[in-house]
Amino acid sequence: MPTPKKAKAAKEKDTSKKPAVWTTYTAAQKKELEALAKGYREFISDCKTERESVREIVRQAKAAGYKDLDDIIGSGKKLKAGDKVYRIIMKKAAVLFHIGKAPLADGMAILGAHIDTCRLDVKQNPLYEDGGLAYLDTHYYGGIKKYQWVTTPLALHGVVVKPSGETLDVVIGEDADDPVFCVTDLLVHLSQDQLQKAASKVIEGEKLDVLVGTLPIDAKQKDAVKENIKKLIKDKYGIEEDDFVSSELTLVPAGRARDMGFDRSMILGYGQDDRICSYTSLVAMLELGKTTPAKTACCLLVDKEEIGSVGATGMQSRFFENALADLLEAMGQYSELTVRRSLANSKMLSSDVSSGFDALYAEAYDKKNVAYLGGGMVFNKFTGSRGKSGSNDANAEYLGELRRMLEKHGVRFQTAELGKVDLGGGGTIAYIMSLYGMQVIDSGVPVLSMHAPWEVTSKVDIYEVKRGYQAFLKEA
Repeated sequence: MPTPKKAKAAKEKDTSKKPAVWTTYTAAQKKELEALAKGYREFISDCKTERESVREIVRQAKAAGYKDLDDIIGSGKKLKAGDKVYRIIMKKAAVLFHIGKAPLADGMAILGAHIDTCRLDVKQNPLYEDGGLAYLDTHYYGGIKKYQWVTTPLALHGVVVKPSGETLDVVIGEDADDPVFCVTDLLVHLSQDQLQKAASKVIEGEKLDVLVGTLPIDAKQKDAVKENIKKLIKDKYGIEEDDFVSSELTLVPAGRARDMGFDRSMILGYGQDDRICSYTSLVAMLELGKTTPAKTACCLLVDKEEIGSVGATGMQSRFFENALADLLEAMGQYSELTVRRSLANSKMLSSDVSSGFDALYAEAYDKKNVAYLGGGMVFNKFTGSRGKSGSNDANAEYLGELRRMLEKHGVRFQTAELGKVDLGGGGTIAYIMSLYGMQVIDSGVPVLSMHAPWEVTSKVDIYEVKRGYQAFLKEA
């Protein structure tokens, strides 16, 4: 039996806090961290829509030696271990493959994340005037607190496709000389009735219309302000009112991501859920360089996760499965059985964010099972809501394997749930990929103010999750 003194010492040792991750870094690691954070800030500042993200993903992939899979198929060239290819779909989702030494039927190491973000989408018949004010009618996208969008400076991003097939890229509100837009709010002096409403009703969806102008083209003309806006967008941007029908335009917070805090330890930016995991997954994939991995490495960056992963560019489509079939055909290995085995034998990190502990709202979290900013990479064994509804629940064996991988490479990680059991929850693409029978777990970084126009993350967590993704691609 241990003496009381030894027992006390053992207890103190068991409950001692681990050193803060930041304090364990070398000067070289801190330099790497800041370089990664800089690249990430630029990515989320320049790429605020799925199309913009895919365009940048392809640019970086090509620079790293990746070839278009469709071009390979068209040329009749056969692929082999070490080759690197990509495919995009509808300019809104992308998949990258770095072919490994082992047969694809042995499975892949897959990093999967989503590049869509919460926003305000412009409707197909949006422009109207009321009370001498011109507005664009919008439809919010994703799970948001609608009141957070009022009075926030907004930029307009997207594309307009003419009947001729000509595509106009639109970005208005990001340059210093650009105009911005906003959703207005009711002044507090007249808000007695508004402030009695539940937060979900303070601003309703149909009130999220964006103010775009007040100047009339001719005071005698009906809807003179609207007519002036029509003339301005035609003269300056080449957009006719009818062109809204064949457009994808979205309003997002204007401005660039910034370092946050006196210590510059955090990043404040729009759409970090889930471009933070998309970017770090992409970087980890590209940094494999010319090294041929043991198993084929795959980076899967998809659309529509915020609304259930639906549609042709969402994870529920056959986009990924079809790309894999074409890859196997180009390797001379295709069969339906090989496709199924390749998927079933794969291991995946469903790279998505987790809620970070916020001391101002401590009542929403189980402090023993929550992610903390600066604590490193996060694993959510399951997501879903309440009784794990809609959840992928990862196997203990898989978690044990991941622990071994990360400890081998010195990656700091933590485990978490989204919040207290009965408060709600959320989902990712993990449960969809698990349908193939592969091992899947959610992994990412903690975020404060998730799904708000501006979200907060820690540079430490960005660095650790990138290191974790690298370790996974090498070891899985």
